[in-house]
Amino acid sequence: MNPGNVALIVLGLLVLAAAAFVATNIKIVSQSEAYVVERLGSYKTTWNTGIHVKIPIVDRVVKGVTLMEQVADFPPWPAITKDNVIIKVDTVVFFQIMDAMAYTYGVERPLKAIENLTATILRSIIGEMNLDDTLSARDTINRKICRELDEATDPWGIQVNRVELMEIVTPPEVQQAMEKQMKAEREKREKILRAEGDAEAILKVQEARAQAIEMINKAAPGNEYLKLQAMEAFGKVADGQATKIVIPSDLQGLAGLAGLAEVMSNKDG
Repeated sequence: MNPGNVALIVLGLLVLAAAAFVATNIKIVSQSEAYVVERLGSYKTTWNTGIHVKIPIVDRVVKGVTLMEQVADFPPWPAITKDNVIIKVDTVVFFQIMDAMAYTYGVERPLKAIENLTATILRSIIGEMNLDDTLSARDTINRKICRELDEATDPWGIQVNRVELMEIVTPPEVQQAMEKQMKAEREKREKILRAEGDAEAILKVQEARAQAIEMINKAAPGNEYLKLQAMEAFGKVADGQATKIVIPSDLQGLAGLAGLAEVMSNKDG
């Protein structure tokens, strides 16, 4: 074989070996990742953003983790309220890995551990609350679970940012009772609003009458005007079914004049 060809083959093998070395021992870590490295079986370091080189055979990358916020959507869990109602709660947990080393060595199957912890804490909190309080205090429950879960997962390098109760499912008979109660409450509110509207209308009428009286008093009307107003009122009464009308003495003369005027009017007609 030509010595030149042999040299080219050897050079090619060296290049391939160098490429393999670079591929297996040099690692570029992105900003959203971290890698846990062991040396001879013991924890050595955590690779963060940048270029890192490991010693072949001696060093080993144990685990790569993402540092971005993650979402764990767990299946609904049954829970019993303080008033012995069985409900199912669908929960979502938002968490983030803050310490890759603690996450790697802290607990086996971290997501399963978070799921079991969430279920335990949730049942404990709901067991101290009535059904009505459970349905109306979701924010309070979310904060309690988040606080207790964050404390429990801190040794594992996990930070729990938020917990949300997506849905609370009640038994069918409880749903029917709640619907009837809501219907009764709506009808009650409608009656109250109707009564308040009637009362407001009456009040406005009385206010209008009071303003009219005040305006008349300010105008200082004479006796003749008041007598004419009284005659109009008696005329309305006379149009009714009354058989006897009593006219005050100070209006009797005016009443006679009105009667005479009516007779003259009929004759002219």
